[in-house]
Amino acid sequence: MGLPTLDHLDLQILQALQLDGRAPFSRIAAVLGVSDQTVARRYRRLHNAVNMRVLGMTDENRFGRQTWMVRLHCTPDAAEQLADALARRPDTQFVSLTSGGTEVVCGMKPRSRKERDELLFGRLQRTRQIVRVTAHCLLHSFYGGSLGWLNKSHALTPEQESALRLPDPAPLDAPLIADAADEALLAVLRRDGRATLADLHSATGQSESAVKRRLETLRSTGALYFDVQYDQGPLGQGVSVMLWLTVAPRALADVGRSIAAHQEVDFVSATTGQENIVVTAHFKSSEQLYTYLSEKIGALDGVQAVESTLVLRQVKQLTYEPNR
Repeated sequence: MGLPTLDHLDLQILQALQLDGRAPFSRIAAVLGVSDQTVARRYRRLHNAVNMRVLGMTDENRFGRQTWMVRLHCTPDAAEQLADALARRPDTQFVSLTSGGTEVVCGMKPRSRKERDELLFGRLQRTRQIVRVTAHCLLHSFYGGSLGWLNKSHALTPEQESALRLPDPAPLDAPLIADAADEALLAVLRRDGRATLADLHSATGQSESAVKRRLETLRSTGALYFDVQYDQGPLGQGVSVMLWLTVAPRALADVGRSIAAHQEVDFVSATTGQENIVVTAHFKSSEQLYTYLSEKIGALDGVQAVESTLVLRQVKQLTYEPNR
């Protein structure tokens, strides 16, 4: 059975949701010049055809917390089981199997130093099947978070993008502190970014008006944003790769900004470690990946070394769905 075919309207709706994951269908319809019913019908189709989900995500920097990318080199018999276990954890954002199935890469958002140390120095180090652990703290995001590949799809015109794009987050004088009601609210949105105010009221015990105000505050500060999860194959992204670049410190910012502008890239960040820039990118074929490495990455001044690892299986993208 072949991959589902997406048309231009499907891509427009996906990009609209990337710009504003909670935009009412009526608003999207007005911008696209179609009916509300058409947008609702296409939304359901995308949900079923490409496993599209809109999910609420947190910018850990806004809470004064760190984000880590961890590489776990395992014995061949342990990688899938370890990846599944990590995917079930609420503090992992993504989990991938790479390098012939002997490496697990995951993005982690520990809530405290204690949680970080317990995982990195305790649990993982005590797992016998793990041969080596490399942890990279993400220092500066050049592209990612609320910005993904769909922002580069150009399905929408500049005028349509402007009508749907939200204002940039306001600067913060101090990190935000999430209380118990916030945590309950964010937990629901991590599972369903388009949960209704009634659903959020039930989960938090707060009135719908209070939930609405807190939701607006979290969004306006950039602490909460919405991302779109989807199967990448139907969008011509059958080859996914992680790149670990060693870059001369003087060129770090220029290289990061240059890669962020590449059409193929949906994430690039400066990190700690010898490999001080990490990239995720998607291609139609291995030949396109070769061209990208030789012509685009190879042309960047300051890049001293590149390690490329194919993503064999995305165990967790933004949320874990074990039955997929």
